Amino acid sequence: MREIQASKAKTHLPQLLDDIERGESIIITRHGRAIARLIPEDAVRRDGQAEAVERLKVLRATMPRVPLDELMAMRHEGHRH
Repeated sequence: MREIQASKAKTHLPQLLDDIERGESIIITRHGRAIARLIPEDAVRRDGQAEAVERLKVLRATMPRVPLDELMAMRHEGHRH
């Protein structure tokens, strides 16, 4: 992950956005201290999806098993026929 000073980031923003669009992540620093991280949007979505799947797995492990015929009956519950 590349670091760049805030003053340089301001000057080179269009190029930084191109780099990020190609998949690079960049940390913006001010006075040697990290203040922001720029990462590609698809990486954020991908991480969020993976986290959601893991949370569902944990939740599922705490739930009782439901027989298939019960699931099928619940699927149509509330539908108008």
